Amino acid sequence: MLILKSPISRSTLKDYAANTFGDMIKCVADVDEELLAIDADLHADLERLLLENGSQQTSLWGFNLYPDETGDDFIEYDSLINIRSWQGNPSRDVLDQEVKDKIASIVDKFITE
Repeated sequence: MLILKSPISRSTLKDYAANTFGDMIKCVADVDEELLAIDADLHADLERLLLENGSQQTSLWGFNLYPDETGDDFIEYDSLINIRSWQGNPSRDVLDQEVKDKIASIVDKFITE
């Protein structure tokens, strides 16, 4: 598990994915601090890592990246940590388009071609 401090390539992301799920890697973004944590068996582990490093629960959103995919197939906004009725998200999917856009922006910041 790690919190990215600098950008990594899709190739490096693919190497991380190969160590866990093969074609997919679990990630959690802090949409307020613009942080990205990657590489764990559970989104909850990445969530805990970010919380231990000062992130706020309401800012953390889980998703999956598929390094071999492009466009809409690259990011899957699905995680158990996203179920938050009290925050207007009663689903595993991220329902708020603004939050999705922030996640995509953070991914673009840290994952390069």
